[in-house]
Amino acid sequence: MRPVILGLTGSIGMGKSTVAAMFADAGVPVFDADAVVHRLQGPDGTLLSAIEARFPGTTGTSGVDRAALGAAVLGDDAAMRTLEAIVHPAVRAERAAFVHRHRNAPMLVFDIPLLFETGGDRDVDKVVVVSAAADVQRVRTLARPGMTVDKFEAILARQMPDAEKRARADWVIGTDVPLEQTRGAVDRVIACVHDIERR
Repeated sequence: MRPVILGLTGSIGMGKSTVAAMFADAGVPVFDADAVVHRLQGPDGTLLSAIEARFPGTTGTSGVDRAALGAAVLGDDAAMRTLEAIVHPAVRAERAAFVHRHRNAPMLVFDIPLLFETGGDRDVDKVVVVSAAADVQRVRTLARPGMTVDKFEAILARQMPDAEKRARADWVIGTDVPLEQTRGAVDRVIACVHDIERR
C-alpha cells in the first residue's frame, strides 16, 4: 500500500513552514518544494543555465539573484509562466524521487505554497491549509527582510484567496493561536490519516 499523501499549503505569512516542521517533528517525511527550488537555483544548481539563458543577468556564482529574478517576473504573467516551465518539471522529478525513497512510510507531506494555483492538489490525497487572520499575515510578511507593501500585494495577487483555499481544504490548521494549539491540530490530522490508512 502506498503512503497517504497530504498536500500542505497556505498563502505567504500564514505559518506553513512552522506547521511543516511540526509534521516533520512527528516523524512524517516532508517534501519541501521551496527548499528544493532553492537548491536547484543555488550555487552549481542544475537550473542556473536555463534561467540565465531566459533571464540574463539574474544568476551568478552564488546561484540565482532572487531579487533580480523577482524583478524580472513579478507582475509579468508571460515571464512567470516561462520561469515555471523551467522550474516545475525539475521539482516534479525531485518529488518523484522523494516518494520512491519513502514509499514504505504511512504518510507523506508535500509542502507546496502554490498547491491549488499550479493544480498540484490533483497529485495528493488530502489537503491541509495553514491559515491565520489577515492582519497577522500582513504583519508577519512585512517583517521579512526586503519585503515591501508593493511586493507583498503583488505576491498576494498571484495566490488564491485564503478563504477559497480554506473552502477547498480537508483540514485547516490555524497559526494565529498558541503554538500548542497548532501542534494539537497537526496531531489530529496525523491521527485522522492513520484512521484512513487502516480502513
